This record gives sequence, structure tokens and C-alpha cells, in this order.
Amino acid sequence: MATVLDPEVIELSAPDGDLTARFATHAGMVGCSLRHRGEEVLGLGRGLDAYVNEGAVFGIPLLYPWANRLGGWAYDACGRHVELDRGSPLLHGDEHCLPIHGALAGASSWRVVERDGSSLTAALDFGTHPELLAVFPYPHVLDLAIRLADGALTVDTTVTARDSPVPLSFGFHPYLAPPGAAREDWWVELPARTALELDGHGLPTGRATELAAEAFALGTRTYDDLFAVAPDARFSVTAAGRRATVEMTAGYPYAQVFAPPDQAVICFEPMTAPVDALRSHHGLRDVPAGASASATFVLRFG
Repeated sequence: MATVLDPEVIELSAPDGDLTARFATHAGMVGCSLRHRGEEVLGLGRGLDAYVNEGAVFGIPLLYPWANRLGGWAYDACGRHVELDRGSPLLHGDEHCLPIHGALAGASSWRVVERDGSSLTAALDFGTHPELLAVFPYPHVLDLAIRLADGALTVDTTVTARDSPVPLSFGFHPYLAPPGAAREDWWVELPARTALELDGHGLPTGRATELAAEAFALGTRTYDDLFAVAPDARFSVTAAGRRATVEMTAGYPYAQVFAPPDQAVICFEPMTAPVDALRSHHGLRDVPAGASASATFVLRFG
């Protein structure tokens, strides 16, 4: 695959100067830097090239049109049957050869609609891109509105359907790597939630367990776990006195927590639907023809 040599990157700064963010508009609108009071707080892994070409851990990617993985290379949703091309350069397989993280990692077709020093709005019209329609054959417009203010990054996502319904199963992965403390010393706060059991391939089994809110030092714990959450759910990690909180402000009734053993990152992932929803239809919603639906999450620092 081609190497990304000079992506268009837009930098935003909060009015008070505490937050600075960068988004690569020609690499799937991935958030490729977020600095709080001068320190990088995102896990940037092996960099932007590895994200685009391999789907590697990096920044704040938009996982679209599905978050996490599907249970196979075909799905039926909103009256359409879709066969995914395993050889498509838009798609990546996980360790079990299942399609993972959608198809927008390398998408270069975003159009900047509006921008100023602290905010950015961009749009992607699926209906004008045959390669995207081959993966997700639902003509629609996808809009992202990003803004920095008051110690927070806010991301609003809006899906506007054309002449047919559009299923909603997207999400984001804000990979946090809080500086100043070792991974085992990170203090993690999880809200009350419903754990949705996953099998050995990371797919829901249908079993669920209610869990109370908890707070703990991460230590040697690892996570790749799916939850149903309340509309105002908040997930936090604190290190060296800096607390980062992901707030599921609207439209995200599911979340995945990811904290691998081999990388110093933790991810609280807003999701509009559970893993494999395009195939299972569990928790899957759709946007009616001619209508719009939005979802918002906030990454707040204190």
C-alpha cells in the first residue's frame, strides 16, 4: 500500500490554550494529536502510516461504518445483503481474520465545511464514492463537528440518510496514554454498567451481567470488554494529577474498554451499537430515509 507522506493536518487550539488537537482530514479524520497543557495525552503507537495501512493503534480514530469487529465477511441490514471483499484496501482483518474497525482509516474524501481556530466541521458523502458504497451501500452524508473549549474536546457525529434507511453501528477509539505515571499506577473509574460477555473471537454471546461502579489502580489488569451503559456514562483515567474523562453525552448506549497488556494505552470507546450489530441486529438502530441522527462524546480534562 502507499505510504502517507504528507496528509493534510488541521490544528485546533482551545481559546484558553490548555488543549491543542490535530486531525488528519485526508486520513479518515483521525485525531493524530491531543496535547493538554503542552503534554501529549494520546497513544500514537507506530504512527499515522501504520494506522492507515494496517489499522494499528493510533490517536482518536473514527470506526465507521462499524465499531470493533464483525462476525463474518457478509451482513444483512436495512433490507440489503452485503458481501465484503476480503481484498479491499479499505478493510483490515483482526487476529481471527474478521473485518475490524470499519473502512475509513485511509479515506481521503472528507471535505472541510467550516473551520476556525478552535473548531472544525467536515463532511463525507458516501453516495459519491463507489468504493465506500461497496462496503456500506447506504447513500448518506456523514458530518463531524469537532471543537475545543473549557478543557474539553467535543465530537458531534451526524448521519443524514438519503432515500433509504442507514444502520448505525459506528464508534470512536480515543486511545489515551496519560503521561507522568506508569501504567500500573493509572487510576481508573468505571460507571455502573452491564457487561456483555464476549467469546474467544470478541463477539457477544448473549449473556449479560450487571456491574456496579468501581475505581481502582489499573495494575496488571487488562481489558477488551463490551458494556451497555446509561446515557450519561463517564469513564475516567487519572495519572500524575491529570484526570481524563470520556463522557457518552448522547447517542452512545454502548462502550468498550480496551487496555492491552503490551501497550501503555487505555481506551474508553463510545459505540452506537454493540459489536457485530450489523449481523446480529442486537441493539442496532437505523436512520430513516431523509432523516438525521447524531451522537456526541466529550473528552474532558481536569
